[in-house]
Amino acid sequence: MTAADSTLVDTLARQVAVRPGRAAIRRGERVLSFADLDAESARLAQALRAMGVMRGDRVACLSQHHIECLLLTLAACRLGAVCMPVNWRLAPDEMAYIIDHGQALFLMADAAFLDVVPRGQLPSLRQVVRTQGAHGSVPGLAEWMAPYPAVLPPEALSPHDDALQLYSSGTTGRPKGVVLTHRGLLSTCETVARDWQFAADDVNGNPLPTFHVAGMTMLLLTVWAGGQTVAFSTFEPAEFLAAIERDRITHAFLVPAMLLFMLQQPGAEAANKGGLRLIAYGGSPISETLLKQAMDAFRCDFLQVYGMTEVSGPISFLMPEDHRAALADPARTEQLRSAGRPAGGARLRIVDPLSAEPVPEGAVGEIWVESVRNLKGYWRDEAATERAFPEGRGEPGGWLRTGDAGYLRDGLLYIHDRIKDMIISGGENIYPAEVENVLVAHPDVADGAIIGVPDDTWGESVKACVVLRPGTSTTAADLIAFMRQRLAHFKCPRSVDFHAELPRNPSGKLLKRLLREPYWRERTRAVN
Repeated sequence: MTAADSTLVDTLARQVAVRPGRAAIRRGERVLSFADLDAESARLAQALRAMGVMRGDRVACLSQHHIECLLLTLAACRLGAVCMPVNWRLAPDEMAYIIDHGQALFLMADAAFLDVVPRGQLPSLRQVVRTQGAHGSVPGLAEWMAPYPAVLPPEALSPHDDALQLYSSGTTGRPKGVVLTHRGLLSTCETVARDWQFAADDVNGNPLPTFHVAGMTMLLLTVWAGGQTVAFSTFEPAEFLAAIERDRITHAFLVPAMLLFMLQQPGAEAANKGGLRLIAYGGSPISETLLKQAMDAFRCDFLQVYGMTEVSGPISFLMPEDHRAALADPARTEQLRSAGRPAGGARLRIVDPLSAEPVPEGAVGEIWVESVRNLKGYWRDEAATERAFPEGRGEPGGWLRTGDAGYLRDGLLYIHDRIKDMIISGGENIYPAEVENVLVAHPDVADGAIIGVPDDTWGESVKACVVLRPGTSTTAADLIAFMRQRLAHFKCPRSVDFHAELPRNPSGKLLKRLLREPYWRERTRAVN
């Protein structure tokens, strides 16, 4: 980070001093300059302070709109408070749990989500506003903050202060609040700007939701670098392809499924007329076939990202030169399966998951990462924080257990499997324990397990492995419909296998490896 930037508030002030009238973020016809971001976030901060939001308090955002989420994030930071973007794809009770767990005093939400969130279950809330336009007793954001001045005296903040809280589900099925600091987020911005060669004249196309660390950090990147974000509330492949030329997009971070959908559009190969310089990809597995097709079609640099919410985003990058070298030399093709080298000063350690002792190069173990970008901790969950940092927090960021398994070879990181059974489908993290709890609640299910299987569109898809109770005849469609009534649809199985029994060891532990093995056996790229 620059010497002047200790916090995100400093970053915004720096851009206002240098390029106040430059467009910072655009969505459709709506454009906000850096001066607009400064004024509107100050006005919103004044309104939040008037309703009682203070340092350390949480405010929640349940919106598909990037501009409003960025304004709330910056406004909260100006007070020393923290914005919590909430996954709007969750079921209503899941959304309510996150808002309640975060003890949010304020909720900004789109109209569609206000209608489904059970606000009566949220005792901490003092104020609810709609992102766009008032309705009944719920004011619209613009009118709610309009009476307040667009200036705010600076709050004394530290780089180690909480700046953002994103929710990442845990293996127990309950979401955990990942607390990220100003220092960690600024390190992400600096690392990405440098390694992706993103500068003040560049434009980032951002179709990722703000409840994902990538969607949020891509917004902060353009504030840090002085570039522009072109925001997309939803991803429409044809629209994004058209925007590459229309909006002069130079950079984009996409999940593999987005690349696949874009390639399926007529004229995809002609979308980049030379302006798009880099596509970063990550968030879920990608096949070498899809990667090569995308590289041929878009004729720009490609960069792979391996990261996680708990590290404010990036852990390692497979750089464009690594992609080019792998394509030019058949002996190096395997390099495309690598997650690259540690990014932005991060250090990696591969350890035996039981003894925590380092393993030799090339041996598989659990990936640990040390970085200033590591989370500060899990909100209101000291036990989970202690498990994540087996050697304590320390400096520069403590050694964090990623839960992923991999190995190092010639300086490159290869992801082998997951220590946890997490499934990544279309960039969404899905934890089997949560889904299994719903599956086995069906009265006809005697035993059940959830696994991830290869999916050419989503990277992985959810499969249920089921043992039915004797005398029952429930179908796969029946089970999927039952679960869709109780869980967000993206967490639910797309397919069901019926078994006479599930494989277990002598102590009764379920052997999911045996359930997964037939589906992954012929795959050389099992996980990204």
